[in-house]
Amino acid sequence: MNMETNEIKNLEQLKRLTSLYFKTLKPKNDQSKTNIAALNFMNYSELGYVIVDMLRLCILALNQEANKISQTNKNAIDVALILEIIVQLIPLHEMEFLSEFDLLCNEDSYIVND
Repeated sequence: MNMETNEIKNLEQLKRLTSLYFKTLKPKNDQSKTNIAALNFMNYSELGYVIVDMLRLCILALNQEANKISQTNKNAIDVALILEIIVQLIPLHEMEFLSEFDLLCNEDSYIVND
């Protein structure tokens, strides 16, 4: 197999792996070259409560005495919900791709060294 054919094969493999694993960010449909990460919420209320809880968590982190806002159950921070959002933000598919890419690169280096 010649070098050009091997490069085309590798490029096709990379495109296939990219389409399989890169799922967290979606290209924005404009000329800005930015991406969108979708977060899943049941409704607007849940979205609103998550935003408020994140802001309260930041307040607590910045001001230790601000924990007074969490004294009543109504104003308690839903830490489990915030952690769920954080889990959604971790790009696991992309990390799997990087692992596959690393294997592909290492295979190529072994071939070159033989």
